[in-house]
Amino acid sequence: MSLVCSKNPIAIAVVTGDQYDREMLKAIPFLVALAAAVFAQDSAKDEAQIWNLEKAYWEYVKANDLEKYRALWREDFVGWPLVSSAPVRKSHITDWITANTSKNVKLQSFSIEQLAIRVTGDIAINHYRIKANWASSEGAEARIDTRGTWQIIGGMSAPVNANGQ
Repeated sequence: MSLVCSKNPIAIAVVTGDQYDREMLKAIPFLVALAAAVFAQDSAKDEAQIWNLEKAYWEYVKANDLEKYRALWREDFVGWPLVSSAPVRKSHITDWITANTSKNVKLQSFSIEQLAIRVTGDIAINHYRIKANWASSEGAEARIDTRGTWQIIGGMSAPVNANGQ
């Protein structure tokens, strides 16, 4: 007996226990591959967003745009910049820029090299090498995805050696 309540009948498959197990096992590799592909796309998108924010960071320094620069940092940030004798919080994150501009020293140009980015959930670590006209240094930052905006939550910088590394 069959009962159709629609113009477009729906097929329903009935499987027994053994058949169900085999069918489910066949689906698992497909689902894993699909999840991996989605994750890879999201990860690549996040990495591109992180890298674009890093380039914007240095453009803000070059333009002496302290408001946009400060907006990159999360309120509970703590990090240890190369120019500081101790770790600093967000309230002091622009001190190094204003210390330079007060002496009429301004970033004229820079080149930035992406070394590695790792996104894990809503946390990202970005390693890069920056060469600026007044100094060269290496840095790393940790960012967190805060409602669609990646903000810096920690970081460090270090001088480069004689080989520029």
